[in-house]
Amino acid sequence: QVQLVESGGGLVQAGGSLRLSCAASGRIFSINTMGWYRRAPGNQRELVAQITSGGRTNYADSVKGRFSISRDNAKNTVYLQMNSLKPEDTAVYYCKCTNHGPLSFDHWGQGTQVTVSS
Repeated sequence: QVQLVESGGGLVQAGGSLRLSCAASGRIFSINTMGWYRRAPGNQRELVAQITSGGRTNYADSVKGRFSISRDNAKNTVYLQMNSLKPEDTAVYYCKCTNHGPLSFDHWGQGTQVTVSS
């Protein structure tokens, strides 16, 4: 099984920054995609950013230019650097890992709260 442990969430003022981390352990396939999703109150869960094991990235339009996703393959850790935060970024952020093999499996973290004030 795969376990995802998230850290870095919290309370920050508008315009500030946070860095989320997600460390994966267990059966991590060599070909995988990791990403961040979020769910705000009253909204559906949406993709924020994702990154492949080869380093290709994809971002939601709402965060382009402000957020940056990266990964450390040696540590099986994915990061989300969040700059110029806005109140509308307030949400529960979830880490996701998809193992790509004969069968592909999605694994989710428990979520971490990000609250942007002002």
